[in-house]
Amino acid sequence: MQTIPIALAEPDMILGRDVKRTDNPQGPPICGKGAVLTETLIERLRTLGIKSITVEGHPVAIDGEKTLDDLLVDLDHRFSKVDTLPLMAKLKEMHRAIIVRSMQGGS
Repeated sequence: MQTIPIALAEPDMILGRDVKRTDNPQGPPICGKGAVLTETLIERLRTLGIKSITVEGHPVAIDGEKTLDDLLVDLDHRFSKVDTLPLMAKLKEMHRAIIVRSMQGGS
């Protein structure tokens, strides 16, 4: 999942989280997780003052953000001293799966 500014939202993106009003975050969602964005829905969210949304996958390249390859290199580096320990290797693979799933749109 990726949180993006509403200005970068495009039709056919899929919401990864419910969208709630900023003035009433405990209230019911404006739009539910899994909804497919349309031009009309994006404009409605803008009108309601929504500044950012979370969408499935990682559809937008934002300056300064790490790529999937960068994240996996960082993960390898963090676990480099403990890769030979079976439990740590398993933990690393679990983290790898989470990173890949979040960057590629799986849930």
